[in-house]
Amino acid sequence: MGEAQDAAQEAYVRAWQRWSTISTYDDPEAWVRTVGHRRLVNRWRKIRNGLSAYRRHGTGAAAGPPSENTVALVAALRQLPTEQREAVVLHYLVDLSVADIAIQTDAPTGTVKARLARGRKALASLLDTSFPEEVTHA
Repeated sequence: MGEAQDAAQEAYVRAWQRWSTISTYDDPEAWVRTVGHRRLVNRWRKIRNGLSAYRRHGTGAAAGPPSENTVALVAALRQLPTEQREAVVLHYLVDLSVADIAIQTDAPTGTVKARLARGRKALASLLDTSFPEEVTHA
């Protein structure tokens, strides 16, 4: 029922947008019915094709749970201030340079370097490990 209502609404919207042309037809209502019917047929075809593809290929293998290291890293990142977390993620996970991060965050490069240094230090203490001190990709 919902699909039929959506199709009818879409047909009337299209008729309204083209009313200067459709109003000259002998039977504008027939045009609206045809557009609505075609929309439903196309929708049904997409659903049928999707089901066929699903039957043919099935679902992909389920992803395994995240590793303990990933869980620990995400938990530690959540404890960082937003600016530091953003800088660390953009630099180490997205592999952006300091200059690119500065442009994206609208911050001076010195500020980005300071955020990276503070973020590394905080993560090192939270994860009980160490990160390289130098900032690469500058």
